[in-house]
Amino acid sequence: MGLIVQKFGGSSVADAERVNNVAGIVTDTYKAGNDVIVVVSAQGDTTDDLIAKAQEINPRASKREMDMLLTAGEQISISLLAMAIEKIGCPVVSFLGWQAGFNTNSNYGSARIKNIKADRVKSAIDKHQIVVVAGFQGINKYDDLTTLGRGGSDTSAVALAAALHADKCQIFTDVEGVFTADPRKVKNAKKLTEITYDEMLELATLGAQVLNNRSVEMGKKYNVEIEVLSSLKRVPGTIVKEVANMEKMLVRGVTKDTNVARISIIDLPDIPGIAFKIFAKLAAKNINVDIILQSVGREGSKDIAFTVSMDCAEEAIEIIKNLAELQGKEVKCDTDIAKVSVVGAGMETHPGAAAMMFEALYEHNINIQMISTSEIKISVLIDKKDADKAVVAIHDKFIPANDR
Repeated sequence: MGLIVQKFGGSSVADAERVNNVAGIVTDTYKAGNDVIVVVSAQGDTTDDLIAKAQEINPRASKREMDMLLTAGEQISISLLAMAIEKIGCPVVSFLGWQAGFNTNSNYGSARIKNIKADRVKSAIDKHQIVVVAGFQGINKYDDLTTLGRGGSDTSAVALAAALHADKCQIFTDVEGVFTADPRKVKNAKKLTEITYDEMLELATLGAQVLNNRSVEMGKKYNVEIEVLSSLKRVPGTIVKEVANMEKMLVRGVTKDTNVARISIIDLPDIPGIAFKIFAKLAAKNINVDIILQSVGREGSKDIAFTVSMDCAEEAIEIIKNLAELQGKEVKCDTDIAKVSVVGAGMETHPGAAAMMFEALYEHNINIQMISTSEIKISVLIDKKDADKAVVAIHDKFIPANDR
């Protein structure tokens, strides 16, 4: 048969019943003649619970010590899953990230994988053992434990699949695949059978919580076929690959992201280089900027507004206020906003896509604050209270009921 990498998120291993369910899926795959590597996240809300414990002790704990703490969650998951597989009677071994050969840089809290020296994993596979690997973590050149950031277990799984030339990487979640919108919020959302890497990357970046965007980037780079499917229902999922059938659909998904803060800088000097100085300083601190809007200069001044993730807002404001050119300038931060986006390669050749989206919002009296576009996506910034209503309105406009 083949080599299959399977990844299970925290909700899939949240309790003993779920762990045993996952063990059944893994061993069924193994008994079908496949070699199996399993990548597992921390159980349920374990990571959030560990963060809360750290807050009780030291709200400003170093990122290195946070990584030492957070890697504990996956260690619990891999050992429990290995025990459940043992009980079924299949040979199994569990590895922490560093034991599986994940070498990373030293950007604690959001480390990048430099390489994978998977000798121990290969040796176990050669012995026909099921290998259970802790996702989300690795080790740096100082032999310190590191974490890959939120959603990092997806990245771990795809990276292993790429390094070992696996036949498929299956990402198991609590939904049945990739939908045109969140099926828990939009009752008529349609499950896609296929989607391209570029479309999936946009959806992941814009708030769809199905796949981590770094895992999609890696899948595209190394041509790893990814399947998103449910750990609770044995039904086909969604295949993410280079070329997908478009199913005559203009839009592939509608997403919302409420983890957004808009920072506005008022009355900047209208001189060359000021934008460069601002965004270079933010980039140096690994703060990713999304939508940017600059006003037309007037009487020697202008305004700049941009969005960052909410957890980066405080640091971004501090950086801006410390710039000599901006001393005394007014800096505003608005977190009561949401970013709603439509994604689809079909929009490249459809000049009316933006008008359709704006019409849907107008019909529901939803005001647009900022707009950003690319070849395959349109994003708007709106009031957070309107986010769910906007998603439904846009979804209904682009994907009528008779197309579902």
